[in-house]
Amino acid sequence: MPDTTGGKNLEIPDFLTVRELAELMVDASPIDVIKELMRNGIMAAINQQIDYETAAIVAAEMGYEPSPAAREVEEVVTPEEAQAWRRFHSSESPELLVDRPPVVAVLGHVDHGKTSLLDKIRETNVQSGEAGGITQHIGAYQVVHEGRTITFLDTPGHQAFTAMRARGAQGADIAILVVAADDGVMPQTREAINHARAAGVPILVALNKTDRTQARPEQVKQQLADLDLVSDEWDGDTIIVPVSAITGVGLEDLLEAIILMADDMFIKANPQGHVGGTVLEGELDRSRGAMATLLIQNGTLRQGDTILAGTSYGRIKAMFNEHGKPIKEAAPSMPVQVMGLNEVPEAGTLFEIVENEKTARGLVEERLESMVVARPRSAPMTLEDLYARFQAGEAKELNLIVKADVQGSLEPIVTSLEELSIPEKGKELTVNILHTDIGNINESDVMLASASDAIVVGFQVDIDTAAQRRADSEGIDIRLYDIIYHLIDDVEQALEGLLEPVYEDKVIGRAEVRQVFHIPKLGPIAGSYMQEGEARRDASARVIRDGEIIHSGKVTSLKRFQEDVREVRAGFEFGVNVSGFTDFIDGDIIEFTKSERVR
Repeated sequence: MPDTTGGKNLEIPDFLTVRELAELMVDASPIDVIKELMRNGIMAAINQQIDYETAAIVAAEMGYEPSPAAREVEEVVTPEEAQAWRRFHSSESPELLVDRPPVVAVLGHVDHGKTSLLDKIRETNVQSGEAGGITQHIGAYQVVHEGRTITFLDTPGHQAFTAMRARGAQGADIAILVVAADDGVMPQTREAINHARAAGVPILVALNKTDRTQARPEQVKQQLADLDLVSDEWDGDTIIVPVSAITGVGLEDLLEAIILMADDMFIKANPQGHVGGTVLEGELDRSRGAMATLLIQNGTLRQGDTILAGTSYGRIKAMFNEHGKPIKEAAPSMPVQVMGLNEVPEAGTLFEIVENEKTARGLVEERLESMVVARPRSAPMTLEDLYARFQAGEAKELNLIVKADVQGSLEPIVTSLEELSIPEKGKELTVNILHTDIGNINESDVMLASASDAIVVGFQVDIDTAAQRRADSEGIDIRLYDIIYHLIDDVEQALEGLLEPVYEDKVIGRAEVRQVFHIPKLGPIAGSYMQEGEARRDASARVIRDGEIIHSGKVTSLKRFQEDVREVRAGFEFGVNVSGFTDFIDGDIIEFTKSERVR
């Protein structure tokens, strides 16, 4: 049994992972912490977040005297790990912080009733006497339950939720997972759970369609328990509320559960502090110009303030609430629509107020310049780069999304990868599996990888067209395998810094030599016709004659008529010179190549 006599002080932040708690307790391993949690009836993975109260119980059981960490500790949390509202008020004085309404996002499978549930909550609230008439859609709205306000994000699900997080924002404090009692856990349900967990947002389950004769709530609860969402009725820590979006049964209980969760979460803001929040939506109105829906997360936004959101800025000319009524100011957790911006901001962008438009323009210019000179650490993670980024302090663990063809393949892969994270293995870098599933790699997988700086690995699966397109545009590393031990070996070598990048020459264009010219000081120039692709000044070239490569070298000159050019596309004539080669003849084929990294 652990020593419970105390004597060792331990400062614990509001939220931390099991691994981080073990690191604070120098003489304890993550396995010790997990065992202690299990003794207290809590099942938690090594990278799962726990709150202060839970961590304090474990620390006390293991011989420490826990106390809340100084508020400044929050500043060391990276933007990807911290909730947006905590970042906004981290510099505020604790005595100025007051409770603010919780912000709730609704996630789940496409057919399980997310929209119907939101509509029923809004409809019931309006009928119960809430001011206003027909609510216009501005991406969010507020309801009142027994005098307490709750803000709901009316988003299209976990993909939009993750797209916001990929741009640095995280508007939600609580995620409601809607699961149909007659259908159970579906692939999108699992995706939603993993997206919420990756964002560090606590999950409340709304068990919908419980009024149907085919409903099997106990079976669905077991499915959720298999995903570590154990009902509080089964001594777990997940609140599961039976509801019906059609009849309205259970809605009061759901709202009450939200309030209970919020009371335990230290959801605070300083209404008099620095104004900041998240852009929920943006649109271009033909009569009113650029419009943006904002969620205020700290401070009080007022008409006439100058706001800056990414590269969008402007002085607020008018503000409207969710009912379309003009308002003069908006407090924390309130969604508002504003007009007066110079351009439509991107959803998910964080906004703040600045002194005036001149200041805003200067900051926008700085941001545009920084976009041109991209920082190396902003590049997406690759398996080969992992160890170097760890040594540079830019990575603490390897985030993975794993897809496989069948469950029988997925389980041994996940087990083998998790073994690489066992402390006894002596690894400095560890594996954090964010999401696992059966089937091809889809766009949702790539979005989660983008938001979490993760790598996608697939075993005997393909990549959807949309997923490949997004991965290419965002530089996400997707690796496909046919042999399990190759997958495990690559990951293990990456953790040890032994995995080297592989490059290969990719043909980018093909041309035929039509006539050879001799130019003083340049030598022979191959007058050629570009058959396909393109020729580039910075490319390499190989000369092919009778089907055999007779020379390879760098392109030293590329001309159209007498002008030097950077590239020549298919269908044009041009002249080219290749280093170390002078014996062109009519009919030679020149292939232009670029060395590219193999993923």
